[in-house]
Amino acid sequence: NNAAAQVAKEPFVASVVNPLTPQGASALSQNQTTGYLSVTTSVNPGKLSTAQAQKIIDGANPAKAAGLEVQTGGQLGQKVSQPSTESSELIGIIAAMVILTLTFGTIVAMVLPIVTAILALASTLAIIRLLGHVVSVPTVAPTLATMIGLGVGIDYALFIVTRHFRGLNKQGLDVDESIARAVATSGGAVFFAGATVTIALASLAVAGIPLVTTMGLMAAIAVVVAALGALTLLPAMLGIIGPHINSLRVRDRHPESHPSEGGLWAKWAHEIASHPWLAGVAALAILIPLTIPLLSLTLGQQDTAALSTSTTARQAYDLISENFGQGVNGPLLIAVTLGSPAQGGANDPRLQTLQKDVKSTPGVAAVTPTQVDSAGTTAYFNAIATTGPAETQTANLVSQLRSGTIPTAVKGTNLRAYVGGQTAAYVDLASKISSKLPLQILVVIALAFLLLILAFRTVVVPAQAAVMNLLSIGASYGVLTAIFQYGWAIGVFGHSDPVPIVSYVPLFMFAILFGLSMDYEVFLVSQIEEHVHAGEDNKSSVVSGLVTSARVITAAATIMVFVFGSFILNGNPTVQQFGVGLAVAVLLDATVVRCLLVPALMIVMGKINWYMPRWLDQIVPHVSIEGAEFFRERDRVAAAEREPQPVA
Repeated sequence: NNAAAQVAKEPFVASVVNPLTPQGASALSQNQTTGYLSVTTSVNPGKLSTAQAQKIIDGANPAKAAGLEVQTGGQLGQKVSQPSTESSELIGIIAAMVILTLTFGTIVAMVLPIVTAILALASTLAIIRLLGHVVSVPTVAPTLATMIGLGVGIDYALFIVTRHFRGLNKQGLDVDESIARAVATSGGAVFFAGATVTIALASLAVAGIPLVTTMGLMAAIAVVVAALGALTLLPAMLGIIGPHINSLRVRDRHPESHPSEGGLWAKWAHEIASHPWLAGVAALAILIPLTIPLLSLTLGQQDTAALSTSTTARQAYDLISENFGQGVNGPLLIAVTLGSPAQGGANDPRLQTLQKDVKSTPGVAAVTPTQVDSAGTTAYFNAIATTGPAETQTANLVSQLRSGTIPTAVKGTNLRAYVGGQTAAYVDLASKISSKLPLQILVVIALAFLLLILAFRTVVVPAQAAVMNLLSIGASYGVLTAIFQYGWAIGVFGHSDPVPIVSYVPLFMFAILFGLSMDYEVFLVSQIEEHVHAGEDNKSSVVSGLVTSARVITAAATIMVFVFGSFILNGNPTVQQFGVGLAVAVLLDATVVRCLLVPALMIVMGKINWYMPRWLDQIVPHVSIEGAEFFRERDRVAAAEREPQPVA
């Protein structure tokens, strides 16, 4: 009683139902050893800060002082049960440092992308924190922005530093010229890649779901800031360090192999060129089986039962399930507008009929007493399901109540009844996302198609890219479904049972992955196109482009895989799903797709790769991603001026 009274006095608390009162008798277990306080806040619980939620929770300290076990569930419990992500970030950064050291061969060069990405991420999180004062930012948004910001920030810097190394150590350029060319060429590709990912994330607004739109914009901010850091801060640091970028060498950096020379990637490229059909079939034999589980993908909701048992939200969930049944953790709120004042309050025959019909619906364990407002025009009661909030049977129950039970019960009356509550809200969210996903896919593919036409002046390469991207994303969806929905190897991720795939995860993953896949596609095809323009035949161009780009693509992808994969250690199952899905997709895209399937397909297609309808060629503006033509022309003019002029 003291705990209930104290909680009721806390700020933002509108009402508290005490299980030791007649009104709250249903909140006391049959053996009278376990009960729960139903706390209603005066504001949306999601808008409370962690400190405000904790203050409300601390109101129950008198019960703790009396020796009772007290745990907090619901949205208040979830608010204070957010896991820390620092260890995940640290593991990703350490892995990136190792990979960059092996790639560049010097400690100084390794530090540059790391510093650039960390400073950009700090700026991103500061911006998100500021925006949090004017818009509602989902709690998972900063973690997602951290995951994406670190990955693309390090990758974008890697592309520029790699080109600077080539100019400085291979082409013999002076420091300033090498930096200028690196930023003008690879920097152009970084700008294009960042714009592509940003557009894909911003297009999430097409779904018309505020939660998804906000998360997309927060992630887009991370990409924009990462790209700006790579294009502004990184060149400045390169200029300050100058030739010392080769200092603290840990090994000799192997020069990029020419296709005619030896080397792993040269041998790999020649094997694909010799057996393109076999290479293509081998790639599909990997991707298609991984995609099959996608056919049974079911979108679910955030499930407290998947949180760590060390959190108060999970412990409260388990106590409620054990003593009252799983359905009590996610009651369905039946809200009713009466049309005319209730006759006898809760004893109104219309309300009694509705309550009786809901209670007799298969899947409903119990209903709570009906509450009527003082005006007698609005009422509500809770329906308790026999199954847990995240289970498919509960979602089916929501559909049954809405489409069958309630319409039948209120037929011939002026009642209007609705099924709400957090569980029903997640069902609605999953339904809306399922209906919007095809539109989202079409919008992102259309935008990417237009961007690639501008970049390469061909309609074939963009079509290939769309199909290739869908294959890698589909395979990652399949792996995600097999692990979390089927429960294959779920124990590795700290769960004892399958975990529902949160409804917005596939939608968000698609936008991120399509954008990232475009990065690798642009980097690979631009290298191939460069050799085509140099006069090489199609097969030689593909081989040369693959040898030039494969090493950088796989290094960049490996960093992404470790950064994304490190978030598997996060205790939040939603973050784990993002980590697994993104890591698997990048791994498959950079290896099976970009370094096997795309080269094989381009070799088979031959000159058709560069087909462009004449009418379209006339209206599409000429855009050069890396601007290499400018430097080739400038070098040609400079060489001509250095040649001795004939004496008249």
